[in-house]
Amino acid sequence: MRTLDGAVYLDLRAKVSQSGSERGLLGLAFAPDFETSRRAYVSYTNPAGASVLERLVGDPPAPNGQVLLTVGQPFSNHNGGHVAFGPDGYLYYALGDGGNAGDPHRNGQNTQTLLGSLLRLDVSGSGYAIPPDNPFVQGGGRAEIWAYGLRNPWRFSFDRASGDLWIADVGQNLIEEVNLQRAGAGGGQNYGWNAFEGSAPFPGGALPNPLGKTFPVLEYAHQPHCSVTGGHVYRGTEQPALEGWYVYADFCSGVVWGAREVAPDRHAAVQLLDTPHLVSSFGEDEAGELYLVHYGGAVYRVRAS
Repeated sequence: MRTLDGAVYLDLRAKVSQSGSERGLLGLAFAPDFETSRRAYVSYTNPAGASVLERLVGDPPAPNGQVLLTVGQPFSNHNGGHVAFGPDGYLYYALGDGGNAGDPHRNGQNTQTLLGSLLRLDVSGSGYAIPPDNPFVQGGGRAEIWAYGLRNPWRFSFDRASGDLWIADVGQNLIEEVNLQRAGAGGGQNYGWNAFEGSAPFPGGALPNPLGKTFPVLEYAHQPHCSVTGGHVYRGTEQPALEGWYVYADFCSGVVWGAREVAPDRHAAVQLLDTPHLVSSFGEDEAGELYLVHYGGAVYRVRAS
């Protein structure tokens, strides 16, 4: 990891898996009080293939920090791994269903495993603690879980104006989806995998009916698309026409969409850009301007005409 002037900021190669499907360094989040605490959090897969959440301290951070959580991965894909702080000050950590096709271990609908879930952790202390309003604090599932029923969440983000949580979840063979959790809605949402792929029942799924599922607000089909990459709600100033639009993309086709709410709880998407890039991630700066990450390593400023 390098700074804009090319200097090495952080080197984790000794502890991060260097090969294998969807493994590697998957997430980085600076604590909201980074200026004083100098705490940052990284998500990666280690050489054994397990997902690791680690706290690093310093600026630049020391490469060896405190491992907060290690989760075994049965396969090399569907690791998820994105991390971000919510407006509530808690750290959110997304994990995929553990991989292979079709969720053969049924992790998505199993709240006794951390796989296939979005975790919510209090990292303000020496290790991590469970926020008291997490949905399974009193039982019924792992207390770290905030939401479940996810296949391979990549990526999620919080609207810096409203606090709404957007979760893009990569589909299996047919449908890519984006889920929306309103600020203040509380946790416990079941996003349906592997009983559903998007809004469609998934053959052999575990959920007997759709009553327990939170359906996506956006979805699109494969061919030529194949894998959704979640972005951000635009809150910058340079492109006022995009104010309040959720911007996301497809990894395979390079298409970038913008979506907005056109009626209560109804969203519509339009194509903003058709790029030649493998869009692997998005970012935003302090001013709310958006950046697109090409899998080959380049970072581009998003400007929609």
